Amino acid sequence: MEPVCLLLLLISKVISAGAQFNGYNCDANYHSRFPAERDISVFCGVQTVTLKINFCPVLFSGYSETDLSLNGRHGDAHCRGFINNNTFPTAVIFTISLNTLESCGNSLVVSSVPGVNAYGNSSMVQIGNLSGYIDTPDPPTIISYLPGLLYKFSCSYPLEYLVNNTQLASSSAAISVKDNNGSFLSTLNLLLYNDSTYAQQLAIPNAGLPLKTKVYAAVKATNLDGRWNVLMDYCYTTPSGNPSDELRYDLFFSCDKDPQTTVFENGKSQMGRFSFEVFRFVKHKNQKMSTVFLHCVTKLCRADDCPLLMPICGSRKKRNLFEETTPVPQSASGNAVITAGPIITRSDETPTNNSQLAQLNRPAFQLNSVTSALVSGIVILGFMSLCFFVFSLTLLSGKRRSNPVLAGIRNPVFN
Repeated sequence: MEPVCLLLLLISKVISAGAQFNGYNCDANYHSRFPAERDISVFCGVQTVTLKINFCPVLFSGYSETDLSLNGRHGDAHCRGFINNNTFPTAVIFTISLNTLESCGNSLVVSSVPGVNAYGNSSMVQIGNLSGYIDTPDPPTIISYLPGLLYKFSCSYPLEYLVNNTQLASSSAAISVKDNNGSFLSTLNLLLYNDSTYAQQLAIPNAGLPLKTKVYAAVKATNLDGRWNVLMDYCYTTPSGNPSDELRYDLFFSCDKDPQTTVFENGKSQMGRFSFEVFRFVKHKNQKMSTVFLHCVTKLCRADDCPLLMPICGSRKKRNLFEETTPVPQSASGNAVITAGPIITRSDETPTNNSQLAQLNRPAFQLNSVTSALVSGIVILGFMSLCFFVFSLTLLSGKRRSNPVLAGIRNPVFN
């Protein structure tokens, strides 16, 4: 009899718990409380921001899923979440599209701050911060015995630098705050092309590319909201795939540019385009082929802000640097570097040193008509002088043979 009573008691408790949570996947022992900071999760994606709220404390507080809405837009069904009862605990899911984030009152603020990257280069960094809240409606009465629920969230998108995920939680029992960081890096690609049409990607032969071959490169954004443009801040090359390799050759940074590099488009659309001529690293001198890896530190900026982030070159730039008196604060974030390669270059089968190259490149000596006539005149004049000298010697020797021999007769003039 006692086991039967115990079983009935357990069944009654289960029924009462189920009635309390209306069939949702909630445990009365764990969820009979007001919301806490752990009840909201924020996922900052490239195209959407997803918010996941533990529905069980909301239900315990006396609200339903229809009472939760983004930024107080309780009359708009598009600003509400949906129940996912296939998880434990049951959750309310909100999905915010970055293309239409303003439709439910979310806020996007882009701020510019000075920073110094890992290479010691000063640069203006833009940060996009998406923020909003989820709350319950206020009752039409003067007082209420139900707590007002408020969930605050934000997503920080550094538009050049990558930072680690951080979390901030409120100590209030009925308010939860969750900050998180996202990255657009997965939407950016560094691609290589054959020519200026940027229609066909570069195909590198097995033997490598000849030196001084012009390569066209593009930093391209795909599946990214149209409000962002691509701004290439710094592009350089290394002999290895490591972007932090100490051995590097800069193609362009700010106003400094390699003479063989041409920038076609930057900060005007979702594609940055430039070209450079293929070279080899001298450290590969004992190898038949040299590997070159291309890296670009890239910013995303709003179309109206991109011109403000472009470098000011010339005398004005020098004057600003001279007048700068306060040091730029050190940024605590890393770098979003996009890499492409390797670009394989080939060298000749027979290595040549610089002196051999100078001899090969020296033009052959050729005589023009004036020089030829001058040389011929000198030769003829020399030949005629030689003949005249020989002829003079011949006449002189003949005259000596024709003179009479003195017989010893004294000249009376000398007597």
